[in-house]
This record gives sequence, structure tokens and C-alpha cells, in this order.
Amino acid sequence: MSDQSAFDTDVWTLTRFVMETGRQAKGATGELTQLINAMLTAIKAISSAVRKAGLAHLQGLAGSVNVTGDDVKKLDVLSNDLVINMLQASYSTCCMVSEENKDLIITPKDKRGKYVVCFDPLDGSSNIDCLASIGTIFAIYKRLSEGEPTEKEALQQGNNIVCAGYALYGSATLVALSTGDGVNFFMLDPAIGEFILTERNVKIKPKGKIYSLNEGYAKYFHPSINEYLKHKKYPEDGSAPYGARYVGSMVSDIHRTIAYGGIFMYPANEKSPKGKLRLLYECNPIAFIIEQAGGLATTGTQRILDVQPESLHQRVPFVVGSPDDVNEYLSFVKKFS
Repeated sequence: MSDQSAFDTDVWTLTRFVMETGRQAKGATGELTQLINAMLTAIKAISSAVRKAGLAHLQGLAGSVNVTGDDVKKLDVLSNDLVINMLQASYSTCCMVSEENKDLIITPKDKRGKYVVCFDPLDGSSNIDCLASIGTIFAIYKRLSEGEPTEKEALQQGNNIVCAGYALYGSATLVALSTGDGVNFFMLDPAIGEFILTERNVKIKPKGKIYSLNEGYAKYFHPSINEYLKHKKYPEDGSAPYGARYVGSMVSDIHRTIAYGGIFMYPANEKSPKGKLRLLYECNPIAFIIEQAGGLATTGTQRILDVQPESLHQRVPFVVGSPDDVNEYLSFVKKFS
């Protein structure tokens, strides 16, 4: 074993990776690199807080309810503040949308830049107390107009995303990132405090063996979904049934879907007729990454990235994963429509 493999002296950190790819982009000013670096600093801080949550009594409720009605955990509040402060201090945002804030967050005039960021600072935070994986999700857009930022800046189709990513605080802290040229995975090395490139140009399998959704709601599902599930559990072509996996932290379920293939679903149901996941800071960034990895992302009737957002906290049905699996699901939707 050479010393080289014991300690790599030419490390591809996420910062280096973003700088190198940014320099190759036409008309690049470095502002996006600045923004991504600020996001990474926030993610490192959140990772550190998550790892200490039990010790620091961060699990307890903060005593307030967020805009979508979920109880806010102290860790959520902390993560939200971290992301907002870091991004505003990067001098590269004009406004932001957070799951935790009802209204558009407008960057102070003296710190404004040309990007809009939509983010969920701590996705799956209902899982904090049971130590299941949680994550951070974000999408970055270029602002469309000059002048005072309005909601219109944030209500852009997912097609306009210039960069999207998620952080997963699991057995290790991982960042999946795409600037529209494939997906790369980076793992946090706590010893040097840097994200190291671990997987380049990640691709999802054309077909998987796992389906993922909350089957507890089967009573409220559309018949097409129950029919599709029956087909996965009792295949008629002699193939093996699919395995079922559902963590309930979307980032965790999505990451597994990208790693192993298969399908993740949060469809509309009688209780949530528009679905439950939010378009701007959950579905769009994840759909962007899934497509960049060669998968598909749909509402069941249209491609997620084609949906024209109408409000900051809009919900949409969400079905993503391996192309063959998503197409098969869509064939059941067609059959029933």
C-alpha cells in the first residue's frame, strides 16, 4: 500500500470541484461559486448541530408551528437561521423561499446578488427524535428582473434551475449536487471539514426492485395506485415481488432510490388531494437531480420541472425514480384515466 492511498494529497473537494466547473462556464463571474460555498458552510454547521442534537437538547419543540402546520423543532429553527444568514452574507442572493417562512425572504439591499434560492433547511425533522436520517434540500435560480425582488422571482419552473442539491445527515454527511451537468456525490470528511468527491456522474438504474411510499394511506389512494402496488407485490409475469422501503424522510428515501434504483411516490390522495410535498423547495430540486441522474420525475400527469408554480408553498403529487419504474406507474395512471 502506497502512502498516496493512505493520505490523498490531491483531494477533490466540493469547493475545488465547483470552482473548476464554474471557471469553464461561459461568462462566469464566480458569484454562483460563492453562493454554493455559503450553502456548504451552512450544511456543515447543520451537520454539526444534528450530530449533537441529543446532547444539546435541540430535540425539544421550539413551541411554535411553521407555515405548513408542522410543529417546529429547535433544530429546524437553528438550521433555517443558519442557511438564511449564510446565504445573505454571500452577497449573491436577492431573495429566498424557506419551508419555515410564510413570506418571501428579501435580502437586504446592500447584500443583494443575482440568485434566488428555494430551500428546506431540515427535511424530515419529525424524525429527529428517533434518530432517523434527515436532510437539507435547495434549488438555485437566476433572478429574472431588476429592481425590488418579488415573489415572481421565486415562482420559476424547475427547468430554470442552475444548481440543485441535497445534504443527507445519515451514517455520514453526504451532499448530492448538480449544476446541470450530471450528479456528483460528496462525503463530509470531519477530519478536514471538507466535502470530498466520492462518486462522479452518478446514474440511477433503469429499473429497480424497491417501491417506497406510505402505504398506511392506501385507504385514500386512487385505484390506479393500489392497482400498481398490487402489481409490484403479486407480479403476474413470474418475476420476484418488489421490496418495500419507507423512511419518511424524503431525502433519505430519495437517496436510496438513486443509489439502488426503484420508485418513490407521494401521490395525491383523498386527504391530500394535491399531494403533500412542496414544489419549490422539495419537488423541483429533487426532480432536477433525479433527471440529471437519468431518472424521471412526474406529478402523474406532467413532468415536475414543467409545472408553473403559482404560490410559494404549493404542493404537488410526486412520483420519481428509475425510468422503467416510473413509466410503468404512468401506464397504470393512463389505464384508469
